[in-house]
Amino acid sequence: MIKWAIIFAIAALVLGALGFGGLAGASMGIAKILFVAALIIAVIFLVLGLTAVRKIT
Repeated sequence: MIKWAIIFAIAALVLGALGFGGLAGASMGIAKILFVAALIIAVIFLVLGLTAVRKIT
């Protein structure tokens, strides 16, 4: 998911440099949503991993 966020961010930079402001804004919005979603999923898995280790040991 982070890979796609980076791809959309780079696409937004290229589109912004070429003058396509609307598409650049949309691409950056998608990149932000994907990055936040990946961050939330990573935190959830971190919490689940820590609680599983405590129950196992």
